[in-house]
Amino acid sequence: MLTIAKFMRLTLVSLSLMLIVSSGFAQNLNIQNVYVTNPLTGVALDGHDAVSYYTQEEPALGRPEYELSWNGVIWYFSNEANRAVFIRAPEIYAPQFGGHGTMSLSRGYLTDGNANIFALLGGRLFLFYSSANKDAFMLSQKSAYIKARNNWEFLSSRLIPAE
Repeated sequence: MLTIAKFMRLTLVSLSLMLIVSSGFAQNLNIQNVYVTNPLTGVALDGHDAVSYYTQEEPALGRPEYELSWNGVIWYFSNEANRAVFIRAPEIYAPQFGGHGTMSLSRGYLTDGNANIFALLGGRLFLFYSSANKDAFMLSQKSAYIKARNNWEFLSSRLIPAE
């Protein structure tokens, strides 16, 4: 006979096994990487040239012939000169927080940043999930940045580095 106590134990064991299996499955698929990449191509910034954010009004799309693998992630550039600039100082040109949405991080959770919704602040590239998130961030840049940075320290430690 199945008592309530036995049912509860079986339910708890079943849920625990589901969590273990699903977390292992997520890790094997690299579902939550440190760097946001296009899920179909694996390319950072949806294929935009990271250096072009700093040199043009709108970011340029990169081209596969100017590909670079950095930190286990593929990056495209629009020309060889931009690729060379990135190689010399990738930490400067790569988006902050791995390309995750800055305002979302400030609020304590991860979202993919949109490569077309960005801001250059303090010489660094920040991406946002939506225009509304960018607007909210711009209203309280300093406090939102501090919260995002602190939350990133915690949340990024739980992400899977790209291979």
